[in-house]
Formats: sequence, structure tokens, C-alpha cells
Amino acid sequence: MRLCIAASLLLAVASSPAMAQGLPPTGGPYPPPFTATLSNTVPLAFGMRADEAKSALGVPLNYVRGRPGDEMFLAFRSYGGSGLFPKRDRLYLQFRKGRLAGWKGDWGHNWMWQ
Repeated sequence: MRLCIAASLLLAVASSPAMAQGLPPTGGPYPPPFTATLSNTVPLAFGMRADEAKSALGVPLNYVRGRPGDEMFLAFRSYGGSGLFPKRDRLYLQFRKGRLAGWKGDWGHNWMWQ
């Protein structure tokens, strides 16, 4: 009896139409593109020069290592946090042939709490 009820309930659920969100009306408000909803708010682009990256981030770049043109820089970004505990995220920038080839955020633990 239980098996029969479970099977009929499963059939009823499987045969009902999906309740998906409809398309926007013609000429109506369209949803933003997928890339506009991403959480990456770093204003960097591949191929930037070091001075362009510095002005885009608004913070000075600190030299870490590398030959001229193939350097790695470190930028300290201090957004967020509270006035009591400031937050300083580290952003590593890798340059190849004088152009930005990649970046990586480092949200490691604060050394003070280790």
C-alpha cells in the first residue's frame, strides 16, 4: 500500500510542469548579462602595464621579485573592515614582458592572530 502511494506521488510530481522563470516582455527590462553579476570587482585587465595597473587599483605597487619586465608586484588593498580592525588584502600581480599576465588575491590569516 505504501509503495503504491509513493509511486503515485512520484508520478504526479514528475508529470507536473516545471515552474521556471518566464522570459521578459518584449521591449521590457532585460536582466543584466552574466558577467555583470560576478563578484570580481578588481579593475584589472590582461595586458596592462605596471603604471596602468597602479592607477587602476589606486594603491602603490611593491616590488617582490623578478627581472625588469618580468616582475612580480604586491598591492595592499584596504577596503572593508571596521575602524577598529582594518582589513588589508594582498593582491599579487605577475608581469611578463612588461604586461600584466595574471593576478592572485591572498586572503591569508592575519599574522597577529597566529
